[in-house]
Amino acid sequence: MVRDDLPDLAAFAAVARHRSFRRAAAELGLSPSALSHALRGLEARMGVRLLNRTTRSVAPTEAGAALLLRLKPALDDIAAAMATASAAAARPAGTLRLNAPRSACRLVLMPLLARFLSLYPEIRVEVASDDALTDIVGEGFDAGVRFGERLALDMVAVPLSGPQRFAVVAAPAYLAHRGSPDAPADLADHACLRQRFPGGSLFPWELERDGIPAPIAVDGPLILGDQDLIRLAALDGLGIGLVFEGYVADDIAAGRLVRLLAPWCPPFPGFHLYYPGRRQVPAPLRAFLEVVREAGRPASPGPGPGSPPPARP
Repeated sequence: MVRDDLPDLAAFAAVARHRSFRRAAAELGLSPSALSHALRGLEARMGVRLLNRTTRSVAPTEAGAALLLRLKPALDDIAAAMATASAAAARPAGTLRLNAPRSACRLVLMPLLARFLSLYPEIRVEVASDDALTDIVGEGFDAGVRFGERLALDMVAVPLSGPQRFAVVAAPAYLAHRGSPDAPADLADHACLRQRFPGGSLFPWELERDGIPAPIAVDGPLILGDQDLIRLAALDGLGIGLVFEGYVADDIAAGRLVRLLAPWCPPFPGFHLYYPGRRQVPAPLRAFLEVVREAGRPASPGPGPGSPPPARP
């Protein structure tokens, strides 16, 4: 079947159904002469006459009637498929696949998804919690979550959260035994709980104050791959941890953990939802973007002028 056969077959079905070139042409938005020319071309390519034409009537030939009998269900299926696809694009239904680091899932994404699923019960959400820099297009995700400075330039980015902060914390029992650091340099004498990324690199502790970086090479007896585990290790008095503020806010308020070196942990730009730039955004993603925009960004002071954000998991 050549490229032009399908529209010409649809044109043949319209003429056969209406038994009129004029009425079929009006339905298809063509002139009767253009429609007649198209059908002559179809008959020439197939090598068979499909329509008997007189000045007063049009009717399928025996071959045309046999073709129409097989053709009409197929054309009806195509029309139904197109209608289904159009309806899916117009209403929020289907599956939304998201890729996000575990910290973003816990701090930002899950509260948004709770509201989203209550608004759109026909949508199924699949979240891959992944701290690696995943190729969301290659892996078949609709969107991902990362910090803004880690996004490719060809991605559309929407703010997902307000500014974030890190917190340096330790249990009171640990501090009673080892003392409290007064400056980042003092961390060299402490057991620091470190985090290793899926790619193998260790998360650097990049503290700063008043826009002036204060990097420090920390060390300790325990390396973990998850901030929840670092929090638990800090609660057990195993060392000093550096985690997102949201992980330990309740522990600090309850006195289970003590916040250290707070002036060296300024806010930095938060998470972004990102997705490939497309003319047609899938309906589930479009609905989620609307929920994200409605949620807005929490009011919070931004980073100091000229201060680059620290490296983050």
